[in-house]
Amino acid sequence: MGESVELEPLYQITVNCPQCEEDFKTSRVRPSMKRATRRDSDFCAYYQHENPDFYVVRICPHCGFASTENSLAKLSSEQKQKYMSQIGSRVAKREMGGHRTGEQALEAYKLALMCAQTIGDRERIVASFLHHIAWLYRYKGESEQELRFIRYCLESYIRVFELESVSGSDAKLMYLIGELHRRLGEFNDAVKWFSRVINDQRITDSAMIRASREQWVVLREQMLSKNIDLPEEMQQ
Repeated sequence: MGESVELEPLYQITVNCPQCEEDFKTSRVRPSMKRATRRDSDFCAYYQHENPDFYVVRICPHCGFASTENSLAKLSSEQKQKYMSQIGSRVAKREMGGHRTGEQALEAYKLALMCAQTIGDRERIVASFLHHIAWLYRYKGESEQELRFIRYCLESYIRVFELESVSGSDAKLMYLIGELHRRLGEFNDAVKWFSRVINDQRITDSAMIRASREQWVVLREQMLSKNIDLPEEMQQ
């Protein structure tokens, strides 16, 4: 019997930089190794092997621009000029195509956030970066910084809901806004958002309706334990 060969968790792909239009290599985690061991109620995932979230951001070693596959694929000349004048002329070029530590992943997301804000990428992209930064601080056990970015993320998700939500029925987004309010101790606001997911007849996302009901129960217990008066809809 021959020895089984253990696959490396990472493999490389070639991508094109939307800023300088040069090709470069970046790493991804193999799909077979992406199984999460558990997830938090705001979808923060924990992995036994490499965390695939560490490799979502692609950093161009030629010009330093950071983006993801969901970011703008092409930049206008005005956006390129903005990046170069505000970030590109100052950022240190780095090679981050291989293995990344949690600290390097945090650095990558913060750079991607700055790039997205500078070029005016969609608010949903900005919100995603803020949420991932909060998760990275959670992994490190830095709760103060985590909650700081949860706050920024919540404000960004609310802007997404106001700007992009189709007919106001984006169940996952509404659930997340409720859950982040709960994590920040803003219980009455959390009640309102969970209630909207549960009671809005237009919403047919059964997974998000179920998740909202589960967090409704968690929220009710939290409020009772802190002697906070329950809103009318929770007293039934």
